[in-house]
Amino acid sequence: MADDALFGFLHMEIVAHVYKEQATREDIDKRVTCVSTLELMGFRVGQGLIERFTKDCPTFKDDLDIMKFLCKDLWSTIFKKQIDNLRTNHQGTYVLQDNKFALLTQFSSGKQYIEEAPKYLAFSCGLIRGALSNLGLESVVTAELSLMPSCKFQVVVQKL
Repeated sequence: MADDALFGFLHMEIVAHVYKEQATREDIDKRVTCVSTLELMGFRVGQGLIERFTKDCPTFKDDLDIMKFLCKDLWSTIFKKQIDNLRTNHQGTYVLQDNKFALLTQFSSGKQYIEEAPKYLAFSCGLIRGALSNLGLESVVTAELSLMPSCKFQVVVQKL
């Protein structure tokens, strides 16, 4: 339980620090720069975590097996619960839905803070993208937020 709180506080402080750092600079689009910075941090963490978690795992058959591993094992390790729903169109697009996303539960439920919440999802998008990258899947990951603390991550796997 303490680990969850520490991770949540660390995440909030990282987001606050990145946005505060950018506020002191003269930048045309600070929000894009901040989101990119957080996403790249998450990317590197995702690469490292997946390397550690899969060192003793057999190889995966296909993209769907990789996504199932990410939704069950990796998500459980990081957020202490599995993804609530995984959907796919079997053409490289996956939607991961978390109905009670751990990094948003400290906010009020509903639509009160919906404009501020996306900056707290950038790190997680990078985490997913980094994990998939290290497993051989180049992807684009975006987050959608309609009602807090529920969110959807859309993963589009790039076919090479």
